[in-house]
Formats: sequence, structure tokens, C-alpha cells
Amino acid sequence: MTSPHTIAVLGMGRMGNAIATRLAAKGWDVVGWTRSGRTSGAVRMTGDPQEAVATAGLVLLALFDGPACRQVLEDVHGSLRADTIVLNTSTIAPAEASELARQIGESYVHAPVLGSVPAASAGTLQILAAAYQDTFDRVRPVLETLGTVRRVDDASTAASLKLVANNSLAGAVLALRDSLRQSDALGLPRAQALDVLELGQLGHLVTRKRPFFVGESVVITAEFTIGALAKDMSLLAAASNTPLRGAANLADTPADPECDIAVAATAPTVQDAVLEPLHAYSRGHATGDPAHFRAAFLPTAHIEGIRDGAFISWLLDEYCALFQGRPAPDEPTRSRRIDTIDVHGTVATATMTLSHGSDTFTDIFLLVRVDDGWRIANKAYHRHS
Repeated sequence: MTSPHTIAVLGMGRMGNAIATRLAAKGWDVVGWTRSGRTSGAVRMTGDPQEAVATAGLVLLALFDGPACRQVLEDVHGSLRADTIVLNTSTIAPAEASELARQIGESYVHAPVLGSVPAASAGTLQILAAAYQDTFDRVRPVLETLGTVRRVDDASTAASLKLVANNSLAGAVLALRDSLRQSDALGLPRAQALDVLELGQLGHLVTRKRPFFVGESVVITAEFTIGALAKDMSLLAAASNTPLRGAANLADTPADPECDIAVAATAPTVQDAVLEPLHAYSRGHATGDPAHFRAAFLPTAHIEGIRDGAFISWLLDEYCALFQGRPAPDEPTRSRRIDTIDVHGTVATATMTLSHGSDTFTDIFLLVRVDDGWRIANKAYHRHS
């Protein structure tokens, strides 16, 4: 493959734009297209994907997922030249990669990349390429313009290795989040904790994202988003039939999916947010101040259980009227413990054990996520002595 051939880059998001810009800067004739209509100042753009591929010797896909790859290839199929190579850098499921390789045949190269926008811009990506030898020889100059190439046996293997590599990134992000939460709980200065973490296995991540972690007033352009990493973890979980810690924890990060992955290391988890109304509930019992219960419960909440042998269902106002604004005389001997929390999207359940003198209460809560956070929708309790 020689430089006069046109490269059509389909998908001009963060990575697609960085790849296209790199290729254009190195002398390739590049035309870009994106479904969003986003423009690029570095390469020639077109609003018609069929026009983009009509004269291209290489069509490079930089799309979000497998369905996007299938749809775009279906749209341009009639305009592809017989000798056009399809180079797919997208992160998709192994089965999806195998199917595209089967459909397109010898002109298909599956080449997911390791590295984000800065690596693409600098030409230092690590590329996992699966292709027939003749096709690989033709596309090698383009791949080597973007980074270091590692050949693998087939498209499924390339896709699988990319997902496994991203799982290690998810693990690093979550490990850093745990470390920062623990250091904060110990009262350690954030900068000091980062200094030490930078010396260890998380050092590369800490170095790259440090301004964000210390709360400096900087604008961080997303290099790799929470949404993309969560998507990749879900693909790996499905392909391997193995539940992954990263998939659940990243998907539950209460932040814009378009945020950089650095947010996942500092944002509170969904479970942390669910704890807030439960802590407010505990403060209500500890102080006897009904204002804490009003902060914990929805105004429409009911509190239900057996009292003096009869079933009761209090409205929130009726429940709050039981408290006089001062702690119980034996408050120093009382204890409250959160036993379980299970989050299911926008609803959650939790149980608590309250030891109040000679009585022990088991409280079961239904919580819901509303605009201003989590609140308790209903509580049922069992009292035993």
C-alpha cells in the first residue's frame, strides 16, 4: 500500500480523529466521516460515508461497538472497491470480530489498539493485528505509522486480547479508587498518598491523571471514557461467561459516561450514595431529631411493623411525632449496624440491625434514586427482645 491511496476513516470521535490526524500529518490522503456530523480541522470531511469509501484503498473503522461496525459496513458495502481493505480498530466482542472476518474475507484486518488519544497522536499505540499475510503486508505501513504492531492468529483472538487488556485498566482504576478512599479515611493528605502510589504499580495512571486527583482547577479532556470502559467490561463478561468486578463497579459510577476514566477513581460509588439516607436515619435515632428522618425518607414513605401486637403503618409525619428532639437516656449503650445493601439500577434494598436496650430491631428498607440522591421509600421492621 502506498501513500497516494486514500484512507477513509469512518468514525471521527476522540480516537478516530486522533488516528486520522496522525495519518494525514504523515502524508496519507485521509477523508473522514462520522455519524454525529462532527467536523475536524485536520482532515477532509464528508457527510456521505459512501462517498468517503468510493475511492479509498483502505477503510479504517474507529467506531464505538459491534452494532455500529455492522451498520456502517452495511451502509457502504455497495461503494467499496473490490481491492479495498477494511481495517477495524474498534473494540468489539470476539464473536462480532469473527463474524466480520467471515463476511468480508481476506480483505479484513481486525486491529484493536492499546492506548488512548495521546498515544494515537504520537504514533505509539500498541496494535493487535489479525490478517492474511498479503493483506497484512499491504496495510503494515499504515499500522506502523500509528504504533507498534503485534500480529495475532485471528480476529477473535485480537478482540479477546483487547478486552483482557482493558480489564486490567479497569482493575487499576478501581484499585486506585479504593486506595484513595482508604487514605482519605485515614486522614492522609491526598498529595502525600499520591506520591507513594506513584512509586508503585499504579504509578503510570497516577502520573497521567494526577492534576485531577488532587482537585486542581484544570480541564481534562476525556481520553478514554467511563462509558467506553464499562462497555468493554460488559463485552468481556459476556464473552467469557465470567462476572467481572470492573463491569459492575464502572457501570454504577454515578457520573456522565462521557467523563474521563479518572472520574471513576474519585467519584463515590452508587453504594456510597445509598448509604447517605441510611446514615441520616441512624442520626435520627441517635439524636431524637426528626429532621434527620425527614432527610432520609421520601415524604410519601410509610413505616410498618407490629407494635403492641397490632400491625401499624405510620405516615412519615406520624413516625416523626414519636421523637422528641433529644437522645434516649440509654443512647450511649445503643448501637446500629448496616447489614446488607443491594442496588438494582434506580432501586435498592438494605437491612439494618438496631440494638436499643433490651430490644433488637431488624429494619428492612426500600430505597429509590430521585433527582437529589437516594431516599428511603418505605421501611418495614421486626422487633424482638
